[in-house]
Amino acid sequence: MNRTIEYFNEHAEKQFREAFEIKDRTTQDLFLSHVKEGGHILDLGCGSGRDTAYFLSKGYTVDAIDGAEKLCRLASEYLRQPVRVMEFRELCAENEYDGIYASASIMHLPYEELKYLFPKMIWALKEDGVLYASFKYGDFEGYDHGRYFTWLKEDRIRELTKDLPCEILETGRFGKETEELYGFSWIYVLLKKKTETR
Repeated sequence: MNRTIEYFNEHAEKQFREAFEIKDRTTQDLFLSHVKEGGHILDLGCGSGRDTAYFLSKGYTVDAIDGAEKLCRLASEYLRQPVRVMEFRELCAENEYDGIYASASIMHLPYEELKYLFPKMIWALKEDGVLYASFKYGDFEGYDHGRYFTWLKEDRIRELTKDLPCEILETGRFGKETEELYGFSWIYVLLKKKTETR
């Protein structure tokens, strides 16, 4: 088990509790605006299950997974549905999801592992499926307070996706008002899997 997953297991109750202090739904609504109504979503790194619950309330079918067993247990109890314990590298679905939501989750992988995960995520999407992923904005990579982080900027996102059968619908930044206070803001990318040509 890697150190980041150990961290989330050790701090599961705190992470679960603090997740519900965030009330804003902007990123979830942006994602859902591109997912077909009632579609099948993968919440990749679901943590507390807060986002999964929101997607379920909007009529979507959601598979929720996380690498931290204790967080999965708490999320399962909250959602009243199973949350699968699975590390990101174990993803092996094919043409299964209308949307994949990876909010502040896959940023805990090294950049070299992201190179392998992005093709897997695109492969797991149905044609015209969408992927939302968010990262801390910047150039840092390494451990910080017990967890591994890969921060990204636009150029590195383009590098990760340039050879994949997808198009970038948009990228953007949020939380810029926190840069002075916390030293970081966020960047997100919204991708769409390209329809195969016959």
